[in-house]
Amino acid sequence: MQPLAAQADCSVALDVGHFREKPGATSARGRTEFSFNLAQAVAIRTALRARGCTVDLIGAGGDAAVLRARTAMAPDQALFLSIHHDSVHADLLQSWRYEGRSLLYSDRFSGFALFVSHENPDLPGSLVCASAIGEALRGRGLAPSRYHADPDLGESRLFLDEANGVHAYDGLAVLRSARQRAVLLEVGVLVNRADERRLARPEGRAVVAAAVAEGVVRCLAEPAKIVPPQMPASPALR
Repeated sequence: MQPLAAQADCSVALDVGHFREKPGATSARGRTEFSFNLAQAVAIRTALRARGCTVDLIGAGGDAAVLRARTAMAPDQALFLSIHHDSVHADLLQSWRYEGRSLLYSDRFSGFALFVSHENPDLPGSLVCASAIGEALRGRGLAPSRYHADPDLGESRLFLDEANGVHAYDGLAVLRSARQRAVLLEVGVLVNRADERRLARPEGRAVVAAAVAEGVVRCLAEPAKIVPPQMPASPALR
């Protein structure tokens, strides 16, 4: 592993998505998204620090309820990266029994998704970082989710970089309010039983963390050498 060049600014605000009172999605085996977000963010922090980056972890205490306040906590970092895990529409969920409990799952969609916003003041830089992270995840055998782009079962969400799973989503508060490059990563689909099992394991989180660190270091060290895909105009906010 090569550390980041000393002259590059690899300072990252690493945001743990959701908080205790509103912990996000529920996994196929009954765990909260917040618990997955926190465990994955800690793993990413370790991987980034090993590459010479400085990392501020935001929301780890579970009390960061005001989304726009999160970006205000990290005004000077080169990248704001928010860590989440995905779910699907309620009408795609099915019931199953796990350890004596009736829970909901859907194995129809799996994989990661990345989001940037046209409202961010550095959309090209944000897209460069999102694409670099997606490429690094694919390089470790992980696949982008097709859920958000699906016109019938998903959200018809616009792709900015289809190969690397990067979408435009202008309505996300942390992406819109960040003053630096900003990316939101949905690490996997928690209601998918295979995704959940993989991401609940330390070794699964380590694969994701290594890929994210690789992508972040690449985009922050050599942004001028990475050409972002052509960006469509912003659609109307939904």
